[in-house]
Amino acid sequence: MEDGIMKKLLILGTSLLALTSMVGCASTAEIGETASAVMEAITPAPRYSAEAFFMTTSYGLPNSSGYTFGPKTGDILITADETGVFNAYRMDPDTGAKTALTASTTSAVRALTWFPNDERLLYTQDGGGDELNHVFVRAEDGTTRDLTPGENVKASFGGWTDDETGFFIMTNERDGKSFDIYQYDADDYSRILLYQNDGLQIDAVSGNGRYVAMTKNRTSADSDIYLVDLSTADATPELITAHEGNVAHSAYGFSRDNRTLYYATNEGGEFTRAASYNIASGARGDAYRADWDVNYVGESPSGRYMIAIVNADASSELTLTDTNTGEAVVLNDLPDGQLRNIRFNADESEIAFIVNGDRSPSNIHVADLSSGNQKALTSALNPEIDADQLVDGEVVRFASYDGLDIPGILYRPKGSTAATPAPALVWVHGGPGGQSRLGYNPAIQHLVNHGYAVYAINNRGSSGYGKTFFHLDDKKHGDVDLKDVVASKDFLADKHWIDGDRVGIIGGSYGGYMVAAALAFEPEVFDVGINIFGVTNWVRTLESIPPWWEAFREALYDEMGDPATDAVRHRAISPLFHAENIVKPLLVVQGANDPRVLQVESDELVEAVRKNGVPVEYVLFPDEGHGFAKRENRVSASNAYVEFLDEHL
Repeated sequence: MEDGIMKKLLILGTSLLALTSMVGCASTAEIGETASAVMEAITPAPRYSAEAFFMTTSYGLPNSSGYTFGPKTGDILITADETGVFNAYRMDPDTGAKTALTASTTSAVRALTWFPNDERLLYTQDGGGDELNHVFVRAEDGTTRDLTPGENVKASFGGWTDDETGFFIMTNERDGKSFDIYQYDADDYSRILLYQNDGLQIDAVSGNGRYVAMTKNRTSADSDIYLVDLSTADATPELITAHEGNVAHSAYGFSRDNRTLYYATNEGGEFTRAASYNIASGARGDAYRADWDVNYVGESPSGRYMIAIVNADASSELTLTDTNTGEAVVLNDLPDGQLRNIRFNADESEIAFIVNGDRSPSNIHVADLSSGNQKALTSALNPEIDADQLVDGEVVRFASYDGLDIPGILYRPKGSTAATPAPALVWVHGGPGGQSRLGYNPAIQHLVNHGYAVYAINNRGSSGYGKTFFHLDDKKHGDVDLKDVVASKDFLADKHWIDGDRVGIIGGSYGGYMVAAALAFEPEVFDVGINIFGVTNWVRTLESIPPWWEAFREALYDEMGDPATDAVRHRAISPLFHAENIVKPLLVVQGANDPRVLQVESDELVEAVRKNGVPVEYVLFPDEGHGFAKRENRVSASNAYVEFLDEHL
């Protein structure tokens, strides 16, 4: 005990000395922060393990075109990973009690829908992260059946028929590059081919089985919606979004009466708005408009309620409107966080939904729509963790190398001040064209809890900030976007509570590419790099994209360049061919079953950098793909990040 007291007194004396030395030159805020740091030094925030963060249960609700509330018991169908692997569960809407419906110990199971008149269910599962999802049915006796068997088959659920006698499934079993639509009988699972697709992206099938909405992605900036009327003799796709110039379109879905198609368009403005198309008359209108991208618009099963979700500066803003009154539904005593995944019960008297915040993982709630009263059915955060010891992200911007404002989300460790500055990481999202968003991220919280500041940058080319910003990096990857990432280091170093001499970079997928590119092309900027299944050889990656990406191939090549004509540039921006420049410690993490970024991408980079005599660590998961679905692997990866940074940063 005496040793502990002496240690605290020593920390107190050192901190007071730092406080005294800065009084003459520091701002009032900085002095106040250092004074706070003195108290935190005496009673520091607890450090939690990766196991603690990932023992937090991840919850999800079924497909929006399925049934979430059971027709007999009213139990809510959910997905959860409380065993470490995602499985389907039924949840009592009064008590939150759960009963497992599947018991996978290998590949993740995602619940899709109850059956409308009994408690069979559909779920989807791939093969250890290979993204070849099949659709399965679970009978009431617990037996299961694969409705989409076959090798190299990928399938997805497309909704129920209005009369509830069947459901739609899209599958590429005929041609790996195209998804055809089948209508399955709900009783005996016999099926008919509803529509043979010729390489377009299927967005929605109407509940009466008459219409199909599809998108043709001409480029990353220009796309069109085609409508197919299956009641006509030839069922020819009809272009319904004729336009001039570059305009992006995609379909949200059909109205419940099958008369209207809701779709997204950025025609006439920077941001995506929701529009409506009357199928009979061709009349168009605005369904929802905001000063940010409208990510989704849809109706409740009866059509009474309209749901709209807006991507407002990396945060989801959901509005539920009662079309009978024109008023937004107000839910009482909601916790801080973002609402998503609203699902209705049969008579639309109740909804289930999810709330997610920076310090609170996704929890499932239920609400009574007449009273607005709601309650949480889950408490996802591991009780070992005190939420008050976690941190909220703050959206901040900086002027990049050319003066362009670049947004991002900054996470500040507790106790970081001018006297006790924190090392920092630039976190680069996947894509290209992704976006880091506010909300609970256990890997980021684990890093911040262990003293690392994190800046989740949304460099130019990120989605969510208008179409001009989104396309600023087209065919300039590894150039202008990398310059933003490099410029962010000086922005961080200017923060008095960040140690500008200890800044690393971390990212997954395209973000992993940016890590390797930063270390190869700007070798002295960052002190360490963590590359999580990142592209290292663009020539190979673009030539080996999965066949089921065929609908996006032209748009992808438009943005990244066609390997048939741009191979020289692709080689020039590929870190693998410049690995001799990498001189800073590197951690690489990879899934062996990844169909997007092949394992060889990481194997070759690791081998090349090791030849430089640079510290390189390699974590390979034999049972994962592009992203880590198993808890034990997410824990291992997060531990690897912190252990690597503790040693090298």
